[in-house]
Amino acid sequence: MAKSVEEFNKKRLRSSNITVIISIALVLFLLGLTGLILINAKKYSDYLKEQLVVNAYFDENYDAKDSAKVAKMETDAVNQIQKFESVKKTNYITKKMAADEARKSLGISSEALFEEDIFPASIEITLKPEYNDSLKIGSVLQQIKTIPGVVDVRNDSESQKIYDKLNTVLKWILGFSLLFLVLAIVLINNSIRLKVFSRRFIIKTMQLVGAKRSFILMPFIKEALVLGLLGAFIGILAVCGIWYYFSTTTKTPFVQDTSQYVWLLIGILAVGIFITVLSTIIATWRFLRSNVDDLYYS
Repeated sequence: MAKSVEEFNKKRLRSSNITVIISIALVLFLLGLTGLILINAKKYSDYLKEQLVVNAYFDENYDAKDSAKVAKMETDAVNQIQKFESVKKTNYITKKMAADEARKSLGISSEALFEEDIFPASIEITLKPEYNDSLKIGSVLQQIKTIPGVVDVRNDSESQKIYDKLNTVLKWILGFSLLFLVLAIVLINNSIRLKVFSRRFIIKTMQLVGAKRSFILMPFIKEALVLGLLGAFIGILAVCGIWYYFSTTTKTPFVQDTSQYVWLLIGILAVGIFITVLSTIIATWRFLRSNVDDLYYS
């Protein structure tokens, strides 16, 4: 009879551990999936912002004898703009290159359309993503206008409004990520509390026979550490499986900076272990401080 009861308790404990591991793994998988989306959403947002360029135009009216002097001034302007903190890269377009591009756009191969290069030389400026929004771009444009030789600076204001909405989308994704982190903490904490609750009488019995609180806590902490590791490991495998599927099978481009994924996986592991151990300590300590009568009403 005693043996059957002991076997029953072992099966119940094993089933409880499996349930906790699955719960931790599932929650951490969803948390990791959210992190994966956030990392790549930031990458695509930066990519789209870099498609919006600023055009700085030089004066097109100058004497032909000053062409060498003007060319040097324009080259110096390009070098100066390239050193701006807000600038990622520049593309210098000469008057001839601008005319050739116009002919190409119009589908005309003959040079008879333009008697001369009528378009001004210019610079296509790609800004860093963090500077390409309506709050910062105004000061960047003013800074470019101060460069000697630059007579006009333009950007696509309509496209700018569209790209500004990307920041709002990213903020919403970040907000949902933080909310999901809170939910992960709550769900894992509840799973651990239920597990410890089922063993509250064992905890109190050990305390009543003289066992120290640290002695009682230690087995629970070790068990929580193992459960957290197993749950996090399964969650990490699932996240890696999703990443592998989308990056190979569907040819979906993902961020190539592997260090970001490494930090994501480390974060999943840390969250799984930390929440599991902390929840175990809090739940166990609660029963260590409670009276015997309170165990029936917890």
